[in-house]
Amino acid sequence: MSKIGFTTTIPVEIIHASGNVGVDLNNIFITDPDPLKLLESAEKRGLPNTLCSWVKGIYAVLQKRQDIETVIAVVSGDCSNTLPLTDLLRSEGRNVITFAYPFDRSEKLLALEIEKLMSFFNVSPELLSRSVKRLDSIREKADLIDLMTWRDHKVTGFENHEYLINFSDFSSDYDSFEKKLDDFIKEASSREPNHNFIPLGLVGVPPIFSDLYNFLEKKNARIVFNETQRQFTFPLRHSDYIKRYLDYTYPYSFLFRAEDIKQQIKKRGIKGILHYTQSFCHHQMEHILLKENQDMPVLMLEGDRPAPLDERTILRIESFLEMLS
Repeated sequence: MSKIGFTTTIPVEIIHASGNVGVDLNNIFITDPDPLKLLESAEKRGLPNTLCSWVKGIYAVLQKRQDIETVIAVVSGDCSNTLPLTDLLRSEGRNVITFAYPFDRSEKLLALEIEKLMSFFNVSPELLSRSVKRLDSIREKADLIDLMTWRDHKVTGFENHEYLINFSDFSSDYDSFEKKLDDFIKEASSREPNHNFIPLGLVGVPPIFSDLYNFLEKKNARIVFNETQRQFTFPLRHSDYIKRYLDYTYPYSFLFRAEDIKQQIKKRGIKGILHYTQSFCHHQMEHILLKENQDMPVLMLEGDRPAPLDERTILRIESFLEMLS
């Protein structure tokens, strides 16, 4: 059994079916006891200060974790900096496989990419089918946690984020992760609902701020829609394996993502949107499209390194919440 790292969500069922363990390198970086030290080590290697912290974090994690033997680098559908990162890792002797989400959502091209992964890991359609069934049984519990967030009002925005984001790799331990979900659902089900908050949506990549969710809760506001984290759970689980990865919104055009965002805003009674963007990231340009496609207040937040909210961002959020209330 080997550990297979990846730079963003990929068809993890293939790794599971091969008997190996998938590792989301972003999660390893952000949960490290000292993520800032990881960034410093990447910068000492020569990665620029003006490069996205997530990319530097991924690189530093791989320097630290030599037990991760193979890396799947998503070179289309996520971060454009993954291309030079791939070259750098290969120059250092790392085994790197590339995976590409076609921007135009071509079913044929996506099928070829998935077949390439299946061939590399020697996974047959029968093995894949069993893996999909097993992991979908765990994903159903993500649906319940999400419902308990926006419908039942028993789960906080941070708890929603914390559990849903780990569906990218199932915390690298499928059985233990499922038990953790079961325990949490049982505990949260016994809570009294809290209706005293402004319902917000969080759009964009998961935030690098360490205290955003807790700060909002103190201000009687709650994230009831974590856009990207929800996508990690594959809420549309078609029996057609290729189609489910075509309906996974994150890697494709923002105009495609916008339709899902609209539906969820209406469904969840959201009053305002926080759009998180990472410093030095091309996704920042999507803020223009978000504002043009949503008929409600939107506040853009920008973060760089893992840290608490700065005073300027706090003031902007407070003003935004005051306006909504």
